[in-house]
Amino acid sequence: MQVRCPACKKKTTWEENPFKPFCSERCKLIDLGTWASEEYKVPVEQTENEGEEDKDIS
Repeated sequence: MQVRCPACKKKTTWEENPFKPFCSERCKLIDLGTWASEEYKVPVEQTENEGEEDKDIS
């Protein structure tokens, strides 16, 4: 099966590819570096109570 590398968009094989879904170790490390430098972000929805401190009820 042929897939496209998410980093460089080259076609690569899925079977027997130790770097899947990437085409090479280089592309795999580039992607890891992008995550490590926080260039990728996962969107998060804030809830109504988020950010409020716990209040003691007496």
